[in-house]
Amino acid sequence: MMVRVPKGWEIPEREATPEEVYRGRRRFLQGAGAAVAGLGIAGVGMKWWLEMLAPVPAAAQGLPRMPAERNKKYTVDRPITSEDIVARYNNFYEFTTNKERVWRLAERFRSRPWEIRVTGEVEEKRTLDVDELIKQMPLEERVYRLRCVEAWSVVVPWIGFPLAKFVEWARPKSTARYLRMVGFLKPQEAVGQREQNWYPWPYFEGLTMEEAKNELAMLVVGSYGHRLPNQNGAPLRLITPWKYGFKSIKSIVQFEFTRERPKNFWNVVAPSEYDFFANVNPAVPHPRWSQATEEDVATGKRIATLPYNGYAEFVAHLYK
Repeated sequence: MMVRVPKGWEIPEREATPEEVYRGRRRFLQGAGAAVAGLGIAGVGMKWWLEMLAPVPAAAQGLPRMPAERNKKYTVDRPITSEDIVARYNNFYEFTTNKERVWRLAERFRSRPWEIRVTGEVEEKRTLDVDELIKQMPLEERVYRLRCVEAWSVVVPWIGFPLAKFVEWARPKSTARYLRMVGFLKPQEAVGQREQNWYPWPYFEGLTMEEAKNELAMLVVGSYGHRLPNQNGAPLRLITPWKYGFKSIKSIVQFEFTRERPKNFWNVVAPSEYDFFANVNPAVPHPRWSQATEEDVATGKRIATLPYNGYAEFVAHLYK
């Protein structure tokens, strides 16, 4: 299989546009709108300008409310990041590598209806609609830090249920040692899958069973009090807050319990840069940048990165 390894000249996340600069640029573009129209720019140029000038709809517009009680056991020492930021600034290569355009390209993605398959080393293979699964699970809200491998971070109030509850519901056999998860394959709706065909789509990830049953691991179906937006991984995504963000696979369609350790997407694409476990570790730099600090997207400030993203008390014992 032909895969594409990121090149050194590609822009790492640590060099991404800070939020305050991004917003300043939008104000500039809005002010320049009349001038652009006056110039009579046509074709691709006009399309690009119009897209940048278009108003951004509210992140929660049209999304059903999803009330859930907050689990106060999991606290953070930073303010929750504005929903406006989290909805407009994220990685989702299935749509684009441009973080500021994901929300736009994911608007028409159909995340309902959505089937989930449970396969592999289980007592019974199953296929069911995601909303049927949600009805069987105890929803709660948890505020977690999210640390990207590209050295930026946000704080999000996720709504979902413990992955451990799902594992219990799935009834894996004693022979199951790992949980493999697979994302969607819809190149007709996800332009990134269609145009970046050097990647081994669909996206795939894996955890050990011990990690999957850890209390922090969570399957997410909502955020900020409502159903999860497309650009953030609707209708069902993983959150493992002690790991770099790429481990938290979005828009899952399959859970496969396996005996052998599964491959994970970025380890296949660039094995020298991304390992299977991908635990946040400020002492181990990425080959192209330091992991000692991260940029808080909301403020643009750099802050110290904590081992296991600050969740060592919950997970450090898994790796001894």
